[in-house]
Amino acid sequence: MPSTLRSWVRVAGVVLALALAAPGHAAGDAQRGKQIGYTCLGCHGIENYKNVYPTYSVPKLVGQNPAYLVAALKSYRGKQRSHGTMYAQASSLSDQDMEDVAAYLSLQPLPKTAAAVGTAPTKVTALCSACHGTNGVGIMAEYPTLAGQHTDYLMRALVEYQKGDRKNLIMQSFVTQLSAADIKSIADYYGAQRPELQTVLRRNWL
Repeated sequence: MPSTLRSWVRVAGVVLALALAAPGHAAGDAQRGKQIGYTCLGCHGIENYKNVYPTYSVPKLVGQNPAYLVAALKSYRGKQRSHGTMYAQASSLSDQDMEDVAAYLSLQPLPKTAAAVGTAPTKVTALCSACHGTNGVGIMAEYPTLAGQHTDYLMRALVEYQKGDRKNLIMQSFVTQLSAADIKSIADYYGAQRPELQTVLRRNWL
């Protein structure tokens, strides 16, 4: 069986298993999230804001899947992701707080029907699109949308999976197959997809 086909079969099996096993996602209270999530704006409410060290763009959140934001916050709280500031923030939130903050920060998730922009690199077709879509929109609520995300942030995230700073068995099984050139081409492709994720603007918070 060709390696690309094997990758698709493996991804399809994982997606099916997760779809059958995933619990129902409770909707958060966006208004409450607006009240308790103001500290998020210190980084996520400034366009093109950079993480200090290592230096990379803070991710855009408007249009993201809220269920994914909750999963990411729980990963920071549980130290499956290594980031001191995010650990401190996530550790201060209850599960319901996370649901509420995610509901506000994400606003309206990007549409899954958007047409892909450009030709997908081979690695996107072989490894990424089964979960993140060819157009960069996560096919399940727990999968992140990547369309229009900062390319340097996407590259940093993939490198962190390779280094083990982000612990996710599915992602780690795929990133081992990526070279530095692959990582850049994947990030450039998904960063160019439209409609795109947006920064939460402070004026919209008040």
